[in-house]
Amino acid sequence: MLQSPSAYSDQEAIPKIALKDRRYHAGSLTYTVTSLTILFAWLLWGDFCFMLMETVAPTILPLKLKALGVSNWVMALIMTTLPGILNMTVCPWVSYKSDRYRGRWGRRIPFILWTMPFLVLSLGLLGWSVEISALLRNTFGPLNAFAPTTLTVILIGIFMVAFQFFNMFVGSVYYYLFNDVVPPQFVGRFMGLFRFVTVGASSVYSMFIFKYAESYMREIFTGIALLYFVGFGLMCLFVKEGEYPPPPPENKSAGAGIRSFLRESYSHPLYWYFYLMYACIGMSDATGIFGVFFFKEMGLSLGQIGQLGALGGAASLVATYFISVYVDRWHPLRIMTYMTVFAALSMSFSGWIWIPVTLPAKMFFWLTIGMVLVSTFSGTLKGLCGFPMFMRLLPHSRFGQLSSAAALIRSVGMIVAGILAGVFMDTVMWLCHGSDFAYRFLFLWSWLFYVLIGIFLVLAYREWRRLGGDDHYRPPAPWNPNGFEELSEKVVSVPMTPRYLSLGLHLFTANYFAVIVLTPLFMFWMHQSHLDRIYRWYGLAFLPLSIVVTLLWLWQVRSLRHDMYAASQGRTPRLGLPHHGVILVMAIQGLVTFFIFCLQIVWTIRLEMQRELIYFGIAKLIELASYTLVLHVLRWIERPIVPPK
Repeated sequence: MLQSPSAYSDQEAIPKIALKDRRYHAGSLTYTVTSLTILFAWLLWGDFCFMLMETVAPTILPLKLKALGVSNWVMALIMTTLPGILNMTVCPWVSYKSDRYRGRWGRRIPFILWTMPFLVLSLGLLGWSVEISALLRNTFGPLNAFAPTTLTVILIGIFMVAFQFFNMFVGSVYYYLFNDVVPPQFVGRFMGLFRFVTVGASSVYSMFIFKYAESYMREIFTGIALLYFVGFGLMCLFVKEGEYPPPPPENKSAGAGIRSFLRESYSHPLYWYFYLMYACIGMSDATGIFGVFFFKEMGLSLGQIGQLGALGGAASLVATYFISVYVDRWHPLRIMTYMTVFAALSMSFSGWIWIPVTLPAKMFFWLTIGMVLVSTFSGTLKGLCGFPMFMRLLPHSRFGQLSSAAALIRSVGMIVAGILAGVFMDTVMWLCHGSDFAYRFLFLWSWLFYVLIGIFLVLAYREWRRLGGDDHYRPPAPWNPNGFEELSEKVVSVPMTPRYLSLGLHLFTANYFAVIVLTPLFMFWMHQSHLDRIYRWYGLAFLPLSIVVTLLWLWQVRSLRHDMYAASQGRTPRLGLPHHGVILVMAIQGLVTFFIFCLQIVWTIRLEMQRELIYFGIAKLIELASYTLVLHVLRWIERPIVPPK
């Protein structure tokens, strides 16, 4: 029966009022839509200030230290090892105390506010190290025994240690604050916005500030220190924590807290896999301070390096808008595991190409822009998974404690890696007779640790599936009688869809056939350009090997389709069925990467760079072969779980 317009309007008004008055809860905190929006605004503003504060020292100080003639191992000691020692000692204590602290301002914010003045002061002093060194030498005669450069490096080390010490109080509890004040059903969307602001801050810094790093160091450090003091301080004042349950009773006997921390944090293999994975991520980043020198070795200016960072950040912002929803749908642990397998077996090793290949700086710049844009979607997807993965898998009652336990293991790794990374670079530089060509070998370090990260993530993924996986997982909790902690709210993941998995396989297959079809066209152009040696190599080696790796891929796909059919018939497949999500993303990325490969070939033919054409062909063959290996590994980790006897 048709309703009157007035009746229709009344019925439509009901859900609008309900939506407006709806309440959302995070512990004892209650939000309306308006108050939740205000909360997000303050947290995101704080993140903008926090990211600028954390970005300035790691990006500018390596340039300053290198200008002062500091060796790579000393640089790594100051930038990686010393902060790792602090992280290993300060972070666990702060996290443990923060979980159990109850104060007027909450259990997280007090640790940030109390240390803020000292953090701001030490950050500002870093920018004035040269001037302070000159002042001290003029004021205190005995200090003239030190060379000006030596005293400046010593001051940078002292100020860096002070900065990192007080920053540990912030970094130890800041991310835990989200787990306390953001309603669980909005965590995925908040982390998407959080990533949006983080990348935005990085892009602003890369585009507008970094190019002045060498000429306006003190102004940059001072300005960002003041911005952090005002901006982040306002966030702490306007974000309110709720009331927490009483902390667990604490044994006052000597060493009881340490024993409790160790027993609760390090007694389950799942957590150990995460700790070791997290440590390897930190160790792989130990050479990050040398990245700017790699780009300079390839002929780029600081302005161009900043443009790459800004463009990558802007592209990541766009990708975040579209991709954040899939973090919850595909499960962050699954995404991290799949992506790391791709990185370990395919992407991270691709840096070898820049050892034998040197392109004109302008050509390298534009090719790098292309690769940055192509990899943005997958990189953003992986980047969004870190914190949600911990929130989905760690028990809420010990979230800060277990996060600090992970940071403790990570710090041990960073202490070792900080020294070894510097020694590694100095050794390679010695082998390269002191040339900055050594920075082209940076990929070896990161690739090794990506392999280790992949191993630990695969073990964690298998253990997570054994503990219930998507449907029945409960965080292990050795402090509870039943050994588990119930989740307050479960997030349902989208299961594998055969149709989408088949689509991803078809897209990968298209990549293989595109190489085979277009290679004769490239060969014809090579012949026309009188590049006969390269023409023969592509005809006698590249094209036949492309066909071989394509046949291997088709054999792998055929085996997977047999398993898909067996599963549809209710039979146990020989290997597992990988989830379609990441495979679709990487298949699309592979197709787009093929166009960059074509661009490389076209440009190098025009420049008659015959040796480079061979290396680009070898790199494409390795990439195609790696896809087959990756698919087999993903099928292996998804194989059925055998229940323990």
